[in-house]
Amino acid sequence: MKRPPRLDRLLADLALLEDRSDRIRLLIDKAERFRPVPERIATRPYPRERLVPACESEAYVWSEPQPDGTLKFHFAVENPQGVSAKALAVILDETLSGAPPEQVAAVTGDLIYEIFGHELSMGKSMGLMGLVTMVAAEARRTLPV
Repeated sequence: MKRPPRLDRLLADLALLEDRSDRIRLLIDKAERFRPVPERIATRPYPRERLVPACESEAYVWSEPQPDGTLKFHFAVENPQGVSAKALAVILDETLSGAPPEQVAAVTGDLIYEIFGHELSMGKSMGLMGLVTMVAAEARRTLPV
């Protein structure tokens, strides 16, 4: 199954950034656009079943069904220093919200290496992969069996 086209376009744009500092600046810009889950979706304390396993930034994931059968993704990142988690949340929302659920379900945790590179610590990698995995699982729940 192919990935959502908006995700592929973002990854193509990132691939053009040869200088690591340019990529880091772009990801920081994304993180600065992070907006937490709206109160109409969830309020603190957030339910533990929405917590991303192994995420050092204490991230949470929700999906909201849309009339067209797609999902709108919402995130909370409780660690104010969770720049990578916030950047990834913005990327996942911008590229996967509104995409066909079967395409979202096909996205794997390896996506984080395409976005952040291979320089991440093991702990950070595991947490960010968990964020992607939870989004894909939300999409899988909407698919017919």
